[in-house]
Amino acid sequence: MNKYEAMLIVKPDLPEDQKKAVFSQINEVITKNKGSVTNSSVWADKRRMTFPIKKFQEGLYYLVNFESDPQAIKELNRLYSLNENILRTLITRPIEEK
Repeated sequence: MNKYEAMLIVKPDLPEDQKKAVFSQINEVITKNKGSVTNSSVWADKRRMTFPIKKFQEGLYYLVNFESDPQAIKELNRLYSLNENILRTLITRPIEEK
């Protein structure tokens, strides 16, 4: 299992209960694909973006640290792209400090 970090940009106009549901869905997708979430938090609330994404000028930035098999990352990206409330997804491996 490798360590990963995911930054997801979520629609900024969602009601509070829908935001929590989307954040819960993000974490569930990881656990359903045999991963484990180590940390998750809202990184920025309604941050202005440099350019519009799907006609939105702002977005909620959600940061998730998790462990997963490398084969599951492609499926995670696919599932996140199907969620209409998620505007953009970036999954990276953090730099290991020596």
